[in-house]
Amino acid sequence: MRFFEDIGIGDRRELGRHSFTADDIKRYALRYDPQLFHVDEAAAARSHFGALIASGWHTAVVCMRLFIETQRHIAAELAARGEPAAKIGPSPGFRNLKWLQPVYAGDTISFASEVLDKRPLASRPGWGMLVMRNTGTNQDGALVFEFEGAIFVERRGDP
Repeated sequence: MRFFEDIGIGDRRELGRHSFTADDIKRYALRYDPQLFHVDEAAAARSHFGALIASGWHTAVVCMRLFIETQRHIAAELAARGEPAAKIGPSPGFRNLKWLQPVYAGDTISFASEVLDKRPLASRPGWGMLVMRNTGTNQDGALVFEFEGAIFVERRGDP
């Protein structure tokens, strides 16, 4: 992760893509969200979705995995240039989580993150907070998933 001071409001980063297969959808759903339209293709075909769909939580965890992989990639790039990487802290939460359209088996979702707000934290010297809009867009360009998440980011030093 870049340091708090190096990140601007409006900065956007592509996090990567993920293709949701029927087998992956069912495997995740059987363990964590066993609703019939996630685990049974025949039942899903009879549902208002018309076909097997991924759990919204499955979509969210894929977004999180890609976010973490992106941060590791950034840290490796910085290290290769001999530059330090900022630490990231836990997230104090999220809001406005929306599953806007179903994610069907065979869909490929592209995830991205954009900085909406940032502020230094008086209560946590050496840290700032970013608020980011995280999105998932399918192969047809339709927004299928979004939420606003907050994260602690290390500051370079005293302002």
